[in-house]
Amino acid sequence: MMKARLLPLTTLLLALFLVTGCASTPPITSTAAIATAHPLATQAGFRALDQGGNAFDAAVAAASVLSVVEPYSAGLGGGGFWLLQDKNGKSVVIDAREKAPEHAHRNMYINKSGELLPDHPSINGPMAAAIPGQAAAFAHISKHYGIRPLAANLSDAVRFANEGFRVDKKYQIQAGYRLEALKQHPYSKKIFLENGEVPSKNFIVKQPKLAGTLRLLGRKGHEGFYTGLFAENLVADINASGGLWTLEDLNEYQVIERPPIVFKYKGSTIISPPPPSSGGVALQQMLNIFERFDTSEISKVKRTHLITEIMRRAYRDRAEWLGDTDFVEVPFKQLTSNPYLNYLASTIDLTKATPSNQLSPAGYGDEGTHTTHLSIVDKWGNKVSATLSINLPFGSAFTSSSTGVLLNNEMDDFSIKPGTPNAYGLVGNDQNAIAPKKRPLSSMTPIIIESPESSAIIGTPGGSRIITMVLLGVLDYMDQKTADEWVNTPRFHHQYLPDVIQHEPDTFTKNEVRSLKGMGHTLKEVMHEYGNMQVIHINKLTGAIEAASDPRGKGQAIVR
Repeated sequence: MMKARLLPLTTLLLALFLVTGCASTPPITSTAAIATAHPLATQAGFRALDQGGNAFDAAVAAASVLSVVEPYSAGLGGGGFWLLQDKNGKSVVIDAREKAPEHAHRNMYINKSGELLPDHPSINGPMAAAIPGQAAAFAHISKHYGIRPLAANLSDAVRFANEGFRVDKKYQIQAGYRLEALKQHPYSKKIFLENGEVPSKNFIVKQPKLAGTLRLLGRKGHEGFYTGLFAENLVADINASGGLWTLEDLNEYQVIERPPIVFKYKGSTIISPPPPSSGGVALQQMLNIFERFDTSEISKVKRTHLITEIMRRAYRDRAEWLGDTDFVEVPFKQLTSNPYLNYLASTIDLTKATPSNQLSPAGYGDEGTHTTHLSIVDKWGNKVSATLSINLPFGSAFTSSSTGVLLNNEMDDFSIKPGTPNAYGLVGNDQNAIAPKKRPLSSMTPIIIESPESSAIIGTPGGSRIITMVLLGVLDYMDQKTADEWVNTPRFHHQYLPDVIQHEPDTFTKNEVRSLKGMGHTLKEVMHEYGNMQVIHINKLTGAIEAASDPRGKGQAIVR
């Protein structure tokens, strides 16, 4: 991690206005900040700024590089959620979540006996892939919000795909996790492995076919990926290996511009994505319940207990009620209403845990653990908070040999068989059942926080733990901790089912563990650190910017 840096910012955005407030153009400053999960991506973002681009250009440049150098996290074969805020304070969410293909159906991963199919086709291979939205997002954001041509924003990604990048320890770990799946697909084996095994350190990964695809996207924009000969080749590769895409699936894909969820918490305004991201709704519930308790003199154990109980209830509602609002009705107003949140708060006993099986039943769908995030602010005050994913590391592990596109396995984010445990031992719900052209529920939660004194951009990868990591980041922000402290905070998580507090090593002392168990909690230490948070903090009163990249990853945060 590059240490968070505090730099003077001349008359920084003293009037950054929100989607709910009046708009005025803030003064141009000389300072920008970028935090991403990889140094090459951070540097590509700054090159875009140096060459006359804005934050939206820099975001496309950085994200496209991540799609090359972090094939285990994100790419053209995946999707994500982009929260954009312009210099006047207007915010919009670009929903580039993947969509189920036309021939997808509710029972596609279940045999005639009603059992899950062997070999996990919702995880491995082309049957696991939903129609990707990443290429559409690059084209849309560059066209409608950027200043530079799309080809210019993709130029660094093209270069790294052609020239290659060096394998590091993180790459080795992720490739090892998905080794057997990668071996099953010849082109993936050729590109991402070394003689069929995890590459040695400093092995150069080159992706010439992907470089050609990025060039085509740069020249032709959206149509270059979703129509014509390219689309025909991509569909042919997928279906020749057992997939079920059609040309119409690609031809019809479009990103959706959605209004963000905007809510108040202790005088700050929090801006977050709506469904099919579950993060905005869950975060609003959790923070607004937390606000109902006096935590000014609460001990660490009781604070952990309270936050856990709040997480438990929000994740229960996530499982029961949330899904793609283009297909199902989500009772958003009821879930975030004062009477309902008062009720949830009243069910929390500050002295003992509420077993999840004592809450009304709900299903729960698992999702992959590997995504990536970037946070950007430019000298004009434009901001981007974007979380991107292909689901599990290396997605479906299937790479199209004619295009170089590594496909996602986001179909597993649907409830594969509602009410029945999936491959991860968890169960799902009808709201998130598979349907043609439907977008699976996601936990990706890129956010922007605004207050009269400061502004923050926060986001992280981490599957179902994303929302709770962002929650802890927001609480650190409200406690006036530094950006460096936000990304270093020890993490814990509860998601209703399984009924257990997951936590990083050294999050709690032995006495704290003993006290939490005495309150009825079950704790499970995750044997590794998780998350890769990227944050920016803007102090409007002093004119200083901090940026920090999670020490758990290899990212880079720069202010200049």
